[in-house]
Amino acid sequence: MSDESPILETEHADAAQAMTSISQAEKPAKRDACTMLSELLSPKNKQQRHASHTPSKTNIRNRFGARDGLGAYIEKPESYPSSVVVYYNDDFVVIHDMFPKSTLHFLLLPRDPAKTRLHPFEAFEDPEFLSKVKAETRKLRTLAAAELRRKYGKDSALDKERQDALKADPPPDVLPQGRDWEKEVMCGIHAHPSMNHLHIHVISVDRYSDRLKHRKHYNSFSTPFFVDIEDFPLAKDDARRHPDREGYLRRDFKCWRCGKDFGNKFTELKSHLGTEFNEWKRL
Repeated sequence: MSDESPILETEHADAAQAMTSISQAEKPAKRDACTMLSELLSPKNKQQRHASHTPSKTNIRNRFGARDGLGAYIEKPESYPSSVVVYYNDDFVVIHDMFPKSTLHFLLLPRDPAKTRLHPFEAFEDPEFLSKVKAETRKLRTLAAAELRRKYGKDSALDKERQDALKADPPPDVLPQGRDWEKEVMCGIHAHPSMNHLHIHVISVDRYSDRLKHRKHYNSFSTPFFVDIEDFPLAKDDARRHPDREGYLRRDFKCWRCGKDFGNKFTELKSHLGTEFNEWKRL
């Protein structure tokens, strides 16, 4: 019998279902989905996670250069541990962002050599490719939601009925749906990507991270500079095609949750984001 609590067993099962769907296209020689899930959901010391990135980061810069660093993951995902590469198949690689801007931050990297060096606005003009990216992004969103539930579900008022049902003896045959954690995940691209290889951000909405350090970091995820993957294909006259002209990154800081305007006061915003995070996870 498992030593884990019924809650944790169920949350693993939720995420395992997502991983099963994600991993069906993988070859047997690639990392086993159950192993990847166990590694992904296991508690990680923050310093250990960053330490695990360090050798990879050095290797990437030596071989590819800073803006081409994602190429190493696309080329040889099997050479990285699960603290770096979450999963991969013939078409995609998913990694933990090395500098996460929220408490959960994945990057989805397409592996199609004809598309991987294109700007997303150009790459997503191909309807077949866009459909494939959207489908994989939805799978990853489901996995991300399961991870958020594992991390914060026990403290969430909206998840209380579900958590109480899990503690019941015997538990009900059908669990209450609980909080819709998928709504707490954003999936999209930056109008001006910071890296040369095509990548899609799958990130929790909280913007709570010690890696979020300045205006561009915050506004790149809190203004139309961040384009939702479901908004593609974009119309030719969509203003988001011209982020410099629109000045998205130069805008005053506004809280993503309550809308409070902080002007240029980043330190005050950061303190406020901590308060909002604690309230958000307990919703």
